[in-house]
Amino acid sequence: MHFEIPETMKAMTLVAYDKLALARVPVPKPGPGEVLCKIKSVAICGSDPKMIHGGYQFANWPPYYPFIMGHEWAGQIVALGEGVEDFQVGDRVAGEAHVGCGKCENCKRGHYTVCLNYGHDGHDGGLDLGHRHYGFYWQGANAEYNVYKTSALHRIPEGVSYDVASMCDCAGVAMHGVELAGVTPGGTTVVFGPGAIGLCAMQECKALGAGRVIMIGRGNKLDKAKELGADICIDFMKEDPVQRVLELTNGVGADEVMECSGAADSPYKACQMVRKTGSIAIIATYHAGDVMIPANTVNFNEIRIVGSKANPNVSDKVLHFFATSQINGEALITHRFPLERYEEAVDIFEHKKDGSIKVVINPEMEA
Repeated sequence: MHFEIPETMKAMTLVAYDKLALARVPVPKPGPGEVLCKIKSVAICGSDPKMIHGGYQFANWPPYYPFIMGHEWAGQIVALGEGVEDFQVGDRVAGEAHVGCGKCENCKRGHYTVCLNYGHDGHDGGLDLGHRHYGFYWQGANAEYNVYKTSALHRIPEGVSYDVASMCDCAGVAMHGVELAGVTPGGTTVVFGPGAIGLCAMQECKALGAGRVIMIGRGNKLDKAKELGADICIDFMKEDPVQRVLELTNGVGADEVMECSGAADSPYKACQMVRKTGSIAIIATYHAGDVMIPANTVNFNEIRIVGSKANPNVSDKVLHFFATSQINGEALITHRFPLERYEEAVDIFEHKKDGSIKVVINPEMEA
Protein backbone atom coordinates (compact mmCIF):
# COMPACT_ATOMS: atom_id res chain seq x y z
CA MET A 1 0.00 0.00 0.00
CA HIS A 2 1.31 3.42 -0.99
CA PHE A 3 0.02 6.93 -0.35
CA GLU A 4 0.88 10.09 -2.24
CA ILE A 5 1.96 12.57 0.40
CA PRO A 6 1.86 16.30 -0.43
CA GLU A 7 4.55 18.76 0.56
CA THR A 8 2.15 21.04 2.45
CA MET A 9 -1.09 20.63 4.39
CA LYS A 10 -3.80 22.72 5.97
CA ALA A 11 -3.63 23.16 9.73
CA MET A 12 -5.58 25.11 12.31
CA THR A 13 -3.00 27.09 14.27
CA LEU A 14 -3.15 29.02 17.51
CA VAL A 15 -1.22 32.22 16.80
CA ALA A 16 -1.99 34.06 20.06
CA TYR A 17 -4.36 33.63 22.95
CA ASP A 18 -7.92 33.77 21.58
CA LYS A 19 -6.64 33.94 18.01
CA LEU A 20 -6.77 31.01 15.58
CA ALA A 21 -5.75 30.95 11.93
CA LEU A 22 -6.06 28.35 9.18
CA ALA A 23 -2.66 27.99 7.54
CA ARG A 24 -0.70 25.93 5.07
CA VAL A 25 2.35 24.36 6.64
CA PRO A 26 4.88 21.69 5.63
CA VAL A 27 3.87 18.07 6.11
CA PRO A 28 6.16 16.72 8.85
CA LYS A 29 8.45 13.79 8.10
CA PRO A 30 8.73 10.79 10.44
CA GLY A 31 12.03 10.18 12.18
CA PRO A 32 13.33 6.90 13.65
CA GLY A 33 10.61 5.09 15.57
CA GLU A 34 7.93 7.42 14.23
CA VAL A 35 5.16 7.23 11.64
CA LEU A 36 3.30 9.80 9.60
CA CYS A 37 -0.47 9.63 10.08
CA LYS A 38 -3.23 11.11 7.95
CA ILE A 39 -5.61 12.59 10.49
CA LYS A 40 -9.19 11.44 9.94
CA SER A 41 -10.95 12.66 13.12
CA VAL A 42 -10.11 14.96 16.02
CA ALA A 43 -12.42 15.23 19.04
CA ILE A 44 -12.48 18.51 20.95
CA CYS A 45 -11.56 18.19 24.62
CA GLY A 46 -12.45 20.50 27.50
CA SER A 47 -8.79 21.48 27.75
CA ASP A 48 -8.80 22.87 24.20
CA PRO A 49 -10.87 26.04 24.77
CA LYS A 50 -9.06 26.62 28.06
CA MET A 51 -5.74 26.49 26.21
CA ILE A 52 -7.04 28.82 23.51
CA HIS A 53 -8.02 31.37 26.18
CA GLY A 54 -4.64 31.23 27.90
CA GLY A 55 -5.74 29.12 30.85
CA TYR A 56 -2.55 27.04 30.86
CA GLN A 57 0.05 29.80 30.92
CA PHE A 58 1.38 28.33 34.18
CA ALA A 59 2.22 25.13 32.29
CA ASN A 60 3.70 26.98 29.28
CA TRP A 61 1.05 25.59 26.94
CA PRO A 62 1.45 26.35 24.13
CA PRO A 63 5.25 26.61 24.19
CA TYR A 64 5.44 28.71 21.02
CA TYR A 65 3.38 30.27 18.21
CA PRO A 66 2.02 29.33 15.82
CA PHE A 67 1.01 26.08 17.51
CA ILE A 68 -1.14 23.17 16.31
CA MET A 69 -3.40 21.83 19.04
CA GLY A 70 -5.53 18.66 19.11
CA HIS A 71 -4.82 15.51 21.13
CA GLU A 72 -7.90 13.28 20.79
CA TRP A 73 -7.54 11.82 17.34
CA ALA A 74 -7.68 8.84 15.01
CA GLY A 75 -6.19 8.32 11.57
CA GLN A 76 -4.29 6.12 9.16
CA ILE A 77 -0.56 5.48 8.88
CA VAL A 78 0.73 6.65 5.50
CA ALA A 79 4.53 6.51 5.96
CA LEU A 80 7.02 4.80 8.26
CA GLY A 81 10.15 6.20 9.82
CA GLU A 82 13.41 4.29 10.12
CA GLY A 83 13.26 1.13 12.19
CA VAL A 84 9.48 0.89 12.51
CA GLU A 85 8.42 -2.75 12.45
CA ASP A 86 5.40 -2.91 14.76
CA PHE A 87 3.07 -0.97 12.42
CA GLN A 88 2.46 -0.95 8.68
CA VAL A 89 1.37 1.63 6.15
CA GLY A 90 -2.42 1.49 5.98
CA ASP A 91 -2.99 0.65 9.64
CA ARG A 92 -5.93 2.44 11.25
CA VAL A 93 -4.81 3.87 14.58
CA ALA A 94 -5.95 5.92 17.55
CA GLY A 95 -3.42 7.98 19.45
CA GLU A 96 -2.54 8.92 23.00
CA ALA A 97 -1.45 12.42 23.98
CA HIS A 98 1.35 11.27 26.29
CA VAL A 99 4.52 9.39 25.39
CA GLY A 100 6.88 9.08 28.33
CA CYS A 101 10.66 9.11 28.10
CA GLY A 102 10.72 5.38 28.90
CA LYS A 103 13.80 5.83 31.06
CA CYS A 104 12.69 7.41 34.35
CA GLU A 105 11.38 5.39 37.29
CA ASN A 106 7.77 6.41 36.69
CA CYS A 107 7.88 5.35 33.05
CA LYS A 108 9.52 2.04 33.97
CA ARG A 109 6.61 1.40 36.31
CA GLY A 110 4.07 2.21 33.60
CA HIS A 111 3.21 5.69 34.90
CA TYR A 112 4.25 7.51 31.75
CA THR A 113 1.60 10.25 32.02
CA VAL A 114 3.50 11.46 35.10
CA CYS A 115 6.92 11.03 33.48
CA LEU A 116 9.68 12.57 35.56
CA ASN A 117 11.20 14.07 32.40
CA TYR A 118 7.97 15.80 31.37
CA GLY A 119 8.80 18.93 29.38
CA HIS A 120 12.41 17.97 28.60
CA ASP A 121 11.84 17.61 24.89
CA GLY A 122 14.60 19.79 23.47
CA HIS A 123 12.25 22.63 22.49
CA ASP A 124 13.62 24.78 25.32
CA GLY A 125 17.22 24.23 24.28
CA GLY A 126 17.64 21.42 26.77
CA LEU A 127 18.37 17.76 26.33
CA ASP A 128 15.77 15.79 24.40
CA LEU A 129 14.89 12.96 26.77
CA GLY A 130 12.15 11.62 24.55
CA HIS A 131 8.97 12.81 26.26
CA ARG A 132 6.08 14.06 24.13
CA HIS A 133 2.74 15.62 25.04
CA TYR A 134 1.01 15.93 21.70
CA GLY A 135 -1.30 18.90 21.30
CA PHE A 136 0.00 20.62 24.44
CA TYR A 137 3.68 21.29 23.94
CA TRP A 138 4.28 19.08 20.91
CA GLN A 139 2.51 19.55 17.58
CA GLY A 140 -1.01 18.11 17.64
CA ALA A 141 -3.66 16.73 15.34
CA ASN A 142 -5.62 19.77 14.14
CA ALA A 143 -4.15 19.28 10.68
CA GLU A 144 -4.26 16.89 7.75
CA TYR A 145 -1.14 15.00 8.90
CA ASN A 146 1.03 14.57 11.97
CA VAL A 147 4.01 12.49 13.08
CA TYR A 148 3.78 10.23 16.14
CA LYS A 149 6.00 7.85 18.03
CA THR A 150 4.67 4.34 17.63
CA SER A 151 4.33 3.95 21.39
CA ALA A 152 1.51 6.51 21.21
CA LEU A 153 -0.54 4.39 18.80
CA HIS A 154 -3.15 1.65 19.07
CA ARG A 155 -4.81 -0.23 16.23
CA ILE A 156 -8.51 0.47 15.79
CA PRO A 157 -10.65 -2.70 15.88
CA GLU A 158 -12.75 -3.58 12.88
CA GLY A 159 -16.15 -1.92 12.96
CA VAL A 160 -15.03 1.08 15.02
CA SER A 161 -15.18 4.32 13.03
CA TYR A 162 -12.47 6.96 13.06
CA ASP A 163 -14.88 9.38 14.76
CA VAL A 164 -15.58 6.97 17.62
CA ALA A 165 -11.92 5.95 17.88
CA SER A 166 -10.94 9.61 18.29
CA MET A 167 -12.65 9.40 21.70
CA CYS A 168 -10.16 6.77 22.83
CA ASP A 169 -8.40 9.45 24.88
CA CYS A 170 -11.63 10.72 26.46
CA ALA A 171 -12.88 7.23 27.32
CA GLY A 172 -9.38 6.33 28.48
CA VAL A 173 -9.26 9.21 30.94
CA ALA A 174 -12.47 7.84 32.45
CA MET A 175 -11.19 4.27 32.39
CA HIS A 176 -7.95 5.09 34.20
CA GLY A 177 -9.87 6.67 37.08
CA VAL A 178 -12.37 3.82 37.17
CA GLU A 179 -9.55 1.27 37.38
CA LEU A 180 -7.75 3.19 40.11
CA ALA A 181 -10.88 3.42 42.26
CA GLY A 182 -12.03 -0.08 41.38
CA VAL A 183 -15.55 -1.30 40.73
CA THR A 184 -17.37 -3.56 43.19
CA PRO A 185 -19.16 -6.31 41.23
CA GLY A 186 -22.83 -6.05 42.09
CA GLY A 187 -22.22 -2.90 44.09
CA THR A 188 -23.33 0.73 43.79
CA THR A 189 -21.22 3.26 41.91
CA VAL A 190 -21.92 6.98 41.71
CA VAL A 191 -20.71 9.14 38.82
CA PHE A 192 -20.68 12.93 39.14
CA GLY A 193 -21.05 14.76 35.84
CA PRO A 194 -22.84 13.46 32.72
CA GLY A 195 -20.38 15.02 30.29
CA ALA A 196 -18.44 12.91 27.80
CA ILE A 197 -15.97 11.58 30.39
CA GLY A 198 -18.70 10.92 32.95
CA LEU A 199 -20.87 9.13 30.41
CA CYS A 200 -17.91 6.96 29.42
CA ALA A 201 -17.14 6.26 33.09
CA MET A 202 -20.74 5.27 33.70
CA GLN A 203 -20.72 2.77 30.82
CA GLU A 204 -17.33 1.40 31.88
CA CYS A 205 -18.54 0.81 35.43
CA LYS A 206 -21.51 -1.09 34.04
CA ALA A 207 -19.22 -3.14 31.79
CA LEU A 208 -16.97 -3.96 34.76
CA GLY A 209 -19.85 -5.36 36.79
CA ALA A 210 -21.34 -2.57 38.89
CA GLY A 211 -24.77 -3.62 40.11
CA ARG A 212 -26.18 -0.16 39.61
CA VAL A 213 -24.72 3.15 38.56
CA ILE A 214 -26.15 6.42 39.84
CA MET A 215 -25.50 9.52 37.72
CA ILE A 216 -25.55 12.98 39.31
CA GLY A 217 -25.99 16.01 37.09
CA ARG A 218 -28.65 18.26 35.67
CA GLY A 219 -30.54 19.04 32.51
CA ASN A 220 -30.71 17.15 29.25
CA LYS A 221 -27.47 15.27 29.80
CA LEU A 222 -29.19 13.27 32.52
CA ASP A 223 -31.57 12.03 29.84
CA LYS A 224 -28.55 10.92 27.81
CA ALA A 225 -27.18 9.13 30.86
CA LYS A 226 -30.46 7.28 31.30
CA GLU A 227 -30.50 6.41 27.60
CA LEU A 228 -26.98 4.96 27.87
CA GLY A 229 -27.73 2.78 30.88
CA ALA A 230 -27.63 4.77 34.11
CA ASP A 231 -29.84 3.00 36.61
CA ILE A 232 -30.76 6.11 38.61
CA CYS A 233 -30.32 9.77 37.72
CA ILE A 234 -30.23 12.50 40.37
CA ASP A 235 -30.77 16.13 39.37
CA PHE A 236 -28.82 18.11 41.96
CA MET A 237 -30.94 21.17 41.17
CA LYS A 238 -34.03 19.34 42.45
CA GLU A 239 -32.78 17.23 45.35
CA ASP A 240 -29.80 16.79 47.65
CA PRO A 241 -27.57 14.17 45.97
CA VAL A 242 -25.86 13.15 49.22
CA GLN A 243 -29.14 12.53 51.02
CA ARG A 244 -30.57 10.68 48.01
CA VAL A 245 -27.56 8.38 47.64
CA LEU A 246 -27.66 7.54 51.34
CA GLU A 247 -31.37 6.80 51.05
CA LEU A 248 -30.76 4.50 48.09
CA THR A 249 -28.04 2.60 49.99
CA ASN A 250 -29.89 2.30 53.31
CA GLY A 251 -27.53 4.81 54.90
CA VAL A 252 -24.37 2.85 54.01
CA GLY A 253 -23.19 4.90 51.05
CA ALA A 254 -21.89 4.06 47.58
CA ASP A 255 -19.05 1.61 47.09
CA GLU A 256 -17.22 3.94 44.71
CA VAL A 257 -17.63 7.50 43.45
CA MET A 258 -16.19 8.70 40.13
CA GLU A 259 -15.88 12.50 40.19
CA CYS A 260 -16.02 13.69 36.59
CA SER A 261 -17.84 17.01 36.97
CA GLY A 262 -15.13 19.49 37.94
CA ALA A 263 -17.60 21.27 40.26
CA ALA A 264 -15.75 22.68 43.26
CA ASP A 265 -18.09 21.06 45.81
CA SER A 266 -18.25 17.60 44.23
CA PRO A 267 -15.20 16.07 45.99
CA TYR A 268 -16.64 17.15 49.36
CA LYS A 269 -20.01 15.63 48.51
CA ALA A 270 -18.33 12.47 47.25
CA CYS A 271 -16.72 11.99 50.68
CA GLN A 272 -20.13 12.38 52.31
CA MET A 273 -21.86 9.78 50.18
CA VAL A 274 -19.24 7.03 49.85
CA ARG A 275 -19.31 4.16 52.33
CA LYS A 276 -16.71 3.56 55.00
CA THR A 277 -13.61 2.06 53.30
CA GLY A 278 -15.06 3.14 49.94
CA SER A 279 -13.09 4.68 47.08
CA ILE A 280 -13.25 8.00 45.22
CA ALA A 281 -11.55 8.74 41.89
CA ILE A 282 -10.80 12.40 41.16
CA ILE A 283 -10.98 12.30 37.37
CA ALA A 284 -11.98 15.92 36.73
CA THR A 285 -9.80 19.03 36.91
CA TYR A 286 -10.86 22.15 38.77
CA HIS A 287 -10.71 25.57 37.16
CA ALA A 288 -11.31 27.21 40.54
CA GLY A 289 -8.05 25.74 41.87
CA ASP A 290 -7.83 23.60 44.99
CA VAL A 291 -11.08 22.26 46.41
CA MET A 292 -12.15 21.23 49.90
CA ILE A 293 -11.80 17.67 51.15
CA PRO A 294 -13.23 16.78 54.62
CA ALA A 295 -10.03 15.31 56.03
CA ASN A 296 -11.56 13.99 59.26
CA THR A 297 -14.28 12.16 57.34
CA VAL A 298 -11.66 10.66 55.03
CA ASN A 299 -9.57 9.62 58.02
CA PHE A 300 -12.28 8.23 60.30
CA ASN A 301 -14.07 6.38 57.48
CA GLU A 302 -10.85 5.17 55.85
CA ILE A 303 -11.91 6.54 52.48
CA ARG A 304 -9.45 5.96 49.66
CA ILE A 305 -9.09 8.94 47.30
CA VAL A 306 -7.10 8.48 44.10
CA GLY A 307 -5.93 11.14 41.69
CA SER A 308 -6.12 10.21 38.04
CA LYS A 309 -4.10 11.82 35.24
CA ALA A 310 -4.82 11.10 31.59
CA ASN A 311 -5.12 7.58 30.22
CA PRO A 312 -2.08 5.32 30.69
CA ASN A 313 -2.32 1.65 29.72
CA VAL A 314 -6.05 1.64 28.95
CA SER A 315 -6.41 2.47 25.24
CA ASP A 316 -6.78 -1.09 23.99
CA LYS A 317 -9.38 -1.73 26.68
CA VAL A 318 -11.59 1.19 25.72
CA LEU A 319 -11.21 0.43 22.01
CA HIS A 320 -12.47 -3.07 22.85
CA PHE A 321 -15.42 -1.53 24.71
CA PHE A 322 -16.19 0.58 21.63
CA ALA A 323 -15.96 -2.49 19.39
CA THR A 324 -18.34 -4.49 21.60
CA SER A 325 -20.71 -1.53 22.14
CA GLN A 326 -20.15 -1.63 25.89
CA ILE A 327 -19.35 2.03 25.34
CA ASN A 328 -21.77 3.53 22.82
CA GLY A 329 -19.36 5.97 21.25
CA GLU A 330 -21.61 6.99 18.39
CA ALA A 331 -24.29 8.17 20.84
CA LEU A 332 -21.81 10.61 22.39
CA ILE A 333 -21.01 12.41 19.12
CA THR A 334 -23.44 15.26 18.60
CA HIS A 335 -21.66 17.46 16.04
CA ARG A 336 -19.17 17.11 13.19
CA PHE A 337 -17.30 19.94 11.46
CA PRO A 338 -14.59 20.42 8.84
CA LEU A 339 -11.28 21.84 10.01
CA GLU A 340 -12.12 25.21 8.45
CA ARG A 341 -15.02 25.62 10.93
CA TYR A 342 -12.96 24.79 14.00
CA GLU A 343 -13.75 28.05 15.81
CA GLU A 344 -17.47 27.45 15.38
CA ALA A 345 -17.04 23.89 16.63
CA VAL A 346 -15.18 25.07 19.75
CA ASP A 347 -17.87 27.64 20.47
CA ILE A 348 -20.61 25.01 20.30
CA PHE A 349 -18.63 22.63 22.49
CA GLU A 350 -17.43 25.16 25.06
CA HIS A 351 -20.81 26.81 25.57
CA LYS A 352 -22.78 23.55 25.38
CA LYS A 353 -24.93 24.77 22.51
CA ASP A 354 -27.45 22.56 20.69
CA GLY A 355 -27.12 19.78 23.27
CA SER A 356 -23.46 19.23 22.42
CA ILE A 357 -21.58 16.43 24.13
CA LYS A 358 -18.70 15.42 21.88
CA VAL A 359 -17.77 17.55 18.87
CA VAL A 360 -15.56 15.98 16.21
CA ILE A 361 -13.44 17.65 13.52
CA ASN A 362 -13.00 15.84 10.18
CA PRO A 363 -10.05 17.38 8.26
CA GLU A 364 -11.17 15.64 5.05
CA MET A 365 -14.71 17.02 5.24
CA GLU A 366 -15.61 19.63 2.64
CA ALA A 367 -15.93 23.09 4.18
